[in-house]
Amino acid sequence: MRASYRLFLFLFAFYAIVGGVYTYMGGEPLGVTAIFLSAGLALIIGYYLWFINRRTGGVLPEDNPNALIADGAGELGFYSPHSWWPLPVGLSATAAGVGLVVGWWLTLIAVGALIISVMGFVLEYERPSNSPFGADSHH
Repeated sequence: MRASYRLFLFLFAFYAIVGGVYTYMGGEPLGVTAIFLSAGLALIIGYYLWFINRRTGGVLPEDNPNALIADGAGELGFYSPHSWWPLPVGLSATAAGVGLVVGWWLTLIAVGALIISVMGFVLEYERPSNSPFGADSHH
């Protein structure tokens, strides 16, 4: 796991240096933006892998050549079986993209809808402790 985050942090440094040199040499704006966005993406992935490495102790079953299949068993996470929230997220993101072509007014409405739908998607299974539906209630 250590090699993974080091690779992406190296890519971040590489893209940042190349982006600086490209900007200094008079690079065109689209290329400068693409290089610096690549650096940002590498930084995000590198930080995520570093954070997971720190939480797991750096030893994954995939890294151990003597590991068994059963070593990777266990809960991988929670996946919603019946969520409708991806639909409004996708529709509002599409409307925001179309709004860039049609007019700023549609983009503003779509971004507002996107914020609400992303909040609904993220907080779908969160209930306050004083909910009138009780702590054990589900949809």
